[in-house]
Amino acid sequence: MDIIALHQQGLSQREITKRTGRHRKTVKKYIQNGQTPGYHKAQRRESILAPYYPVINDFLEEDDYRATWIYQRLKQLGYAGGYDTVKIYVRRRKRKRKRQAYIRFETIPGLQGQMDWADFKVADFKGGSFTVYLFVLVLGFSRAMFAMFVDRCTLQSFMDAHIAAFHYLGGIPMEMLYDNMKHVVISRTGGQTVFNVEFMHFTQHYGFKPLACMPYSPWVKGKVERPVDYIRESFWRGYAFTGIEQANRDLLSWLDETANRRKHGTHRQLVDLRWRQEQSSLSPCPASDYDTSIKEYRRVYKDCYISYNASRYQVPPDVVGKKILLKVKDGIIRFYDDDRLLATHREAEEKGSWVTDANITAQILKQRQKVKKKYGRTKGKATRGLVNASLFPQVLYRPLSVYEQIAKGGGTWIN
Repeated sequence: MDIIALHQQGLSQREITKRTGRHRKTVKKYIQNGQTPGYHKAQRRESILAPYYPVINDFLEEDDYRATWIYQRLKQLGYAGGYDTVKIYVRRRKRKRKRQAYIRFETIPGLQGQMDWADFKVADFKGGSFTVYLFVLVLGFSRAMFAMFVDRCTLQSFMDAHIAAFHYLGGIPMEMLYDNMKHVVISRTGGQTVFNVEFMHFTQHYGFKPLACMPYSPWVKGKVERPVDYIRESFWRGYAFTGIEQANRDLLSWLDETANRRKHGTHRQLVDLRWRQEQSSLSPCPASDYDTSIKEYRRVYKDCYISYNASRYQVPPDVVGKKILLKVKDGIIRFYDDDRLLATHREAEEKGSWVTDANITAQILKQRQKVKKKYGRTKGKATRGLVNASLFPQVLYRPLSVYEQIAKGGGTWIN
């Protein structure tokens, strides 16, 4: 602007160069253009990764994949660029996702419950440590919760803890929200969630709908995420662990006296007050609880034994060759033919054991004796001829002259 103003005053380009300190070519350029300078952004060349942006975004929507994993897939699709370009873009996309804001939502009474696992380390007397696991279930409206410790996160303990929670909380919500644990979700195929078959039978028995969060999205079930930290700080910190049974008794007392009587930080009301309001909206527990035994089918061998976990178990002889149902729970195995209970055995402590039952052995011996008697009555008919040292019937021997005379018509045949 100074160059143009001085030029309009009649100064020469040389004089303007001296006064402004600019190069003479710069002065000449602006005088000839007659316009004030402006910033012109250079047009950037499109990134070699640009055609693959939608593919990367779809990958990140599906799961929190690493850049190395995405890079290998893009190479298979024809991407010819370097890894650093992919890494920078993936990092930028992930940071953008983490900066997203989430709306807090509240549910009506009896609509939803949320469940989660947590692990707790316990130091033993030998200087080592072992892990116990905590099952936590929270009602969405009141924030009333149930929790219990288990030694293993098996499907059986998972369902048993649900049953205990439903009885404690006074009913069952319409839906339950879970993350993608294998007890609930087997796989995701074509955007569809494939649920565990045994768990689906469980949900139908108790009449609630299971919901699975998107992978790597813990904020969706935040109502149960925070209570886990609350249990760690308020109950577990400083607790002297002696055993799971005692820990569960102490935890239940803490739930009754502290956790479910506190004023909640979100709805600013007493939890037990909202809990009583919510109980009328919960579905009642069924008359009989679901059988959470491990269920497997096995074929009965000819010797009246079934193989399970490298040991043999004796069953009655009338089911030889059939497939029967085994129900295993708490170290007890029950054997069923349809709805008929065949036998009950305690699970063998050592592999390779043969587990028998005196009553079943007596049945087998009795059946064998009947078979022997039946065989004895028909034995004479089956072995006819053995008394004569031959299997062929004895015939009358005659001289050849007799046959010749009969052939000529001179005589009669006598038996």
